[in-house]
Amino acid sequence: MSPCGLTFVDGAIAGAVAGGVVESVLYPIDTIKTRLQAVHGGGKIVLKGLYSGLYGNLAGVLPASALFVGVYEPVKKKLLETFPDNLSALAHLSAGAIAGAASSIVRVPTEVIKQRMQTGQFATAPNAVRMIISREGFRGLYAGYGSFLLRDLPFDAIQFCIYEQLRIGYKLAARRELNDPENAIIGAFAGAITGAVTTPLDVIKTRLMIQGSTKQYKGICDCVRTIMREEGSHVFLKGMGARVLWIGIGGSIFFGVLEKTKQVLSQGRLRIRNYDSPTENRIDRK
Repeated sequence: MSPCGLTFVDGAIAGAVAGGVVESVLYPIDTIKTRLQAVHGGGKIVLKGLYSGLYGNLAGVLPASALFVGVYEPVKKKLLETFPDNLSALAHLSAGAIAGAASSIVRVPTEVIKQRMQTGQFATAPNAVRMIISREGFRGLYAGYGSFLLRDLPFDAIQFCIYEQLRIGYKLAARRELNDPENAIIGAFAGAITGAVTTPLDVIKTRLMIQGSTKQYKGICDCVRTIMREEGSHVFLKGMGARVLWIGIGGSIFFGVLEKTKQVLSQGRLRIRNYDSPTENRIDRK
């Protein structure tokens, strides 16, 4: 089985491994980025507790990453079989967006809890869940859902499309399969470019998710107008450096680990198939 033919289960395993590794390694950078975007006016950034909320976040990141890649791989395979070769980029864009929408069911509550812990609103994930539900209802766990989709659907689609298209071009030029460092470098480039382009959307999403019951912003449009009026347009670029660094390194680690895990899973299935074949042949000869 080739990596592009992975099942939902294989993709889910690869996604969970890659997502867990990235989150564990780069969580402090994400915390700094969130605090940069959350602070108003001339407020100072607190650099304590950079791993605040990591374990609770992993409880959401693992299933979310598993669901994303588990959906992405078979959808990508189906779309590539359906679309002509010159529309492979559209297949990758569509698969990324579909997988992002599916995983948002888990990713949004995870993101809400994580960002409120990163900004010091809660000390533990269980406490955050209880307090959010008691104050805002179950809908509070999905605060900023629209802005999350506004950011993450194009982000997922663009990042995976850039990554897949670069790999296709590189493989055609090199006339061979890519090695682990090459996959990692392409992943870093795709992540950094996508992270920079979607920073304004990330700022909006962060503000809506951390506002809680104060309801400072009534929605996406009101958030944009209020920030423009009170703080200026430059705020939409807040945290870009940390975001590009975080997602660039994260893309390197994520795609590097993802491709390696997919390779291991494929080789494992191939060994199992080869192990079973002699037995099947002996039975056929009888």
